Amino acid sequence: MPPPVISVSHLGKSYGSTVAVDDVCLEIHKGEIFGLIGPNGAGKTTTMECVEGLRKADRGTISVLGLDPRRDLAALQHRIGVQHQEAQLQKRIKVWEAIDLWSSLYPRVVDTEVLLARLGLEEKRNAKFMTLSGGQKQRLFIALAMIHDPEVLFLDELTTGLDPQARHAIWGLVKGIRERGKTVFLTTHLMEEAERLCDRVAIIDHGRLVEVGTPAELVERHCPERRVVFTSEGTDAAERLAGVPAVRSVVSEGCTHTLRGEGDDFVTHVINLIAREGIQVKGFRTEVPTLEDVFLKLTGHGVRD
Repeated sequence: MPPPVISVSHLGKSYGSTVAVDDVCLEIHKGEIFGLIGPNGAGKTTTMECVEGLRKADRGTISVLGLDPRRDLAALQHRIGVQHQEAQLQKRIKVWEAIDLWSSLYPRVVDTEVLLARLGLEEKRNAKFMTLSGGQKQRLFIALAMIHDPEVLFLDELTTGLDPQARHAIWGLVKGIRERGKTVFLTTHLMEEAERLCDRVAIIDHGRLVEVGTPAELVERHCPERRVVFTSEGTDAAERLAGVPAVRSVVSEGCTHTLRGEGDDFVTHVINLIAREGIQVKGFRTEVPTLEDVFLKLTGHGVRD
């Protein structure tokens, strides 16, 4: 297996008596979207800034594309792209002016007109920054981070504060970046975002890594329970389904019945038994755990905004 694009070993960073990052170890491979997830204040941004070389770690080692972010920062800056959480531009700078300014910082850049078209900004090239919507501003920041065709892209809380339509548009852009062979390292406190985008995630809380894996692996490992919720006017519907293999509990509230169980075949067993028993069902849905359920179980609290 090729060496990881990013390797972090025993990373630590403190601010006075406050420990922001505590013994973090990570490996991120070429061509994957890797998410560092957790609540605000968990240490995500500090970890990312240490990896980018923008912040000096107190201890541990970091390698990005075989380079040390502190010692080889000048060389690394030409190979990575960065979007900051609190990024801003001058209010009256035009999109094309920002693109030209960033282009002047690198010896080699991509075709900027193609880049603007790819990010849906070609019609906004003459617009001032202050007139752009939240989603358009974030797309512009992605364009600026990609202008020199970096091998690794760092995205810090990219879609926080955006409406659902803009968020989904940004997700599509990030997936497209990965499809072109780039590596993406992102932070987010939005569990749905991590679940939709990331090949693997690391959960961080109070500066320490709690768990690492694919979203599906983490859900299966820590929250294997499945739920089937159906409505039926039959008074004994729930009792007739209590014998389904792997059923842990059956709860009825009026005509609504909830069955909890585990296993890949659990839902199939419920459906087969409903058909075999001839139970008349008016509504049927399945509920599966999410990354937020995993986070709650592993950390003992929900995601903090």
